[in-house]
Amino acid sequence: MAQNWVDFAQRLRALAQTGQTYTDNHFELERYQELERLAHQMFAALSGSPVEKVDNFFFPEHGYATPKIDVRGAVFRDDRVLLVRERRDGCWTLPGGWADVAEPPGPGTIREIWEEAGMRAVNPRLALLRDRNLHDYKHQSPSHIYKLFYVCDEAPEERFSATEFTVNNETDGADFFAINDLPPLSTPRTLEKDIHHLHAFWCGDITEVVSD
Repeated sequence: MAQNWVDFAQRLRALAQTGQTYTDNHFELERYQELERLAHQMFAALSGSPVEKVDNFFFPEHGYATPKIDVRGAVFRDDRVLLVRERRDGCWTLPGGWADVAEPPGPGTIREIWEEAGMRAVNPRLALLRDRNLHDYKHQSPSHIYKLFYVCDEAPEERFSATEFTVNNETDGADFFAINDLPPLSTPRTLEKDIHHLHAFWCGDITEVVSD
């Protein structure tokens, strides 16, 4: 039931943002702005957060409302996967984050792996596209998010070592873990089923991109 209300609030905010973009009527603009405030109040009530925090969550967006894009990269060594530890919650995830404007998602994923894990990765292949709302990621987001998962290869000339990892602004650890013995995962970002699906793709058991 709670997910239904999150969906309603997301849709209301999208309609308000799009309406503010295209209306040329002052009175309609005020109504769309009020609709946006109501959507933020709904998010605040659902999350138990102050409405000011919800207001600050959103990027200053204009134009037609569209989902945000999160990119994640999976690098495997046999039955082990590279994970990084998020400083925000102390749990582990596939390296990744928001896609950057003017950067293709494949190279963006390679960059995220380098920035968060200190590994040089190559050859990104899109393996999985999830609509975050349709899966069991922890904490519902006010934004509608698509998650793009890429399987990548470790650069052969520069093999990663966890002992050489350097703490950064987002992660304070990086290492390989057996896919059947994973550490506590940062479930707002990565689910166990994501890792197993991506490993099957890397092994060739799944040969096509799966998309919601």
